[in-house]
Amino acid sequence: MMPPEWQISEGVVPYPDAVAAMQERVAAIAHHGAREWVWLLQHPPLYTAGTSASADELLENTPFPVYETGRGGRYTYHGPGQRVAYVLLNLRARDGDVRAHIARLEAWVIKALADVGVAAARREGRIGLWVAAGAREEKIAAIGVRVTRGVAWHGVAVNVDPDLSHFGAIVPCGLRDYGVTSLRKLGLSATMAQLDAALKNNWDAVFQVPLARQG
Repeated sequence: MMPPEWQISEGVVPYPDAVAAMQERVAAIAHHGAREWVWLLQHPPLYTAGTSASADELLENTPFPVYETGRGGRYTYHGPGQRVAYVLLNLRARDGDVRAHIARLEAWVIKALADVGVAAARREGRIGLWVAAGAREEKIAAIGVRVTRGVAWHGVAVNVDPDLSHFGAIVPCGLRDYGVTSLRKLGLSATMAQLDAALKNNWDAVFQVPLARQG
């Protein structure tokens, strides 16, 4: 299988523009065999609602736009300082397993974060990736996936150095008893470019081998 196209966008990309670009590529992959796509970007401050979002998780006085989206999950925040990685893959040409795809996304980000000094982990019953923060755990990465015509899209969001106060207008991913963290809050100086390099360096180890062979 041809490796996916990698694209890094400078500045911030409006959310509707990103969705339109992904929809166009999903159709091209599904109907014309276009290359898969990994798109790294940042958004202006905004909130998105997944298919499981509940109205009581969107708090009053929301300061930024809220977009309904067909991805899985609940409410999350996107904004400058957060690396969003949209991953568009043809599951029909792979194993067709959505759960395995999500597991691969998790494994990929865990490996990349390890390369920049973060020990992130999955937690049963809690979507996303988590790190120890004193007596409790905090979320450092969110994951949300949608599948259209056999093509998986949307992806992951990793907190490098966003304004964490912006998460205060929502119940992130429906989890009221946990906090949100970032590389900067953890005291790490890793840059967006270093995280990008770690994501690219770990791609083949996760997505070009069967899941059973991953460490």
